[in-house]
Amino acid sequence: MLPPVETDEQWDAIVPDETIMRPGAEALAARLGLAGVPLTRFPDGSQPVYAVGDDHVLKLFPGAAAEDGIAEGRVLSHLQGRLPIRTPDVHAFGPYDNGWQYVLMSRLPGENLAKTWGGVPRADRERLVTEIGEALAVLHALDPSPLQDVLGPGDWGAFLDRQRAGAVERQRERGLAAAWVEQIPGFLASVPLPRTPQPGPSLLHTEVMQQHFLLDPATHRLTGLFDFEPAMIGDRAYDFVGVGLFVTRGDPKLLARLCAAYGHTFDPDTLLAYTLLHVYSNLPWYLRELGTPLEGTLPALARAWFGTA
Repeated sequence: MLPPVETDEQWDAIVPDETIMRPGAEALAARLGLAGVPLTRFPDGSQPVYAVGDDHVLKLFPGAAAEDGIAEGRVLSHLQGRLPIRTPDVHAFGPYDNGWQYVLMSRLPGENLAKTWGGVPRADRERLVTEIGEALAVLHALDPSPLQDVLGPGDWGAFLDRQRAGAVERQRERGLAAAWVEQIPGFLASVPLPRTPQPGPSLLHTEVMQQHFLLDPATHRLTGLFDFEPAMIGDRAYDFVGVGLFVTRGDPKLLARLCAAYGHTFDPDTLLAYTLLHVYSNLPWYLRELGTPLEGTLPALARAWFGTA
């Protein structure tokens, strides 16, 4: 059994503590028919996640994040076998004790793409981004309506308004330099974003990053896409924030190839606007990762990170 986790203080005291977490995870695994199978906790991720032997992964969601657990179980079940890149098969998901939720899923083979990317030859990188673009096209073409009861934000225009209202303070809190902060209101005002997703609402992963793909290091073939807990329903361009920042990483030729495979190219200003409005937006981090254009303006940043010329 796991104790309740509803506050930040409870989270900090309980979730990192394996003397508390492991017995609860083992008890749940036994309840799910996996008694005695060794558990190995993954070091990364916002939620506690365990490999259960070689074939299963058990992901746990405290009460404070229970809705994310419900969403991930539903989204993965909805996607099962429908994308050209494999996603985890769901074996079971639902409530555990004291408000916790869980998802028991298949363990995908391969190594994290972010950790292997440096050793991937250019020709293979081009093939990989092509495959990612094709997979995103399939994802965004799926009917998201069966998931409307568990995925937000609902009213896309209202979501944009909320994100816009907090955009300046969000970046200031993250330590963005004043020279950048003062450009944000004018830049956002200059970029027309659809209040209704175009050409229609899409199922969004929201964090399309190298970190969420798995790769066979011997063949440089993608073996999986995971982590759908922050999924949303909205404008398909929103998913290309992660694409430009964490997949193609400011490489215009790779982004052009990915967009060609996807079937649509997005305006760089639109993607930077969505970057500033993204739920997890952290412009200082992105600047450290990808660098700053000499012009030092947001339009120049949009071209540097999201241009395809």
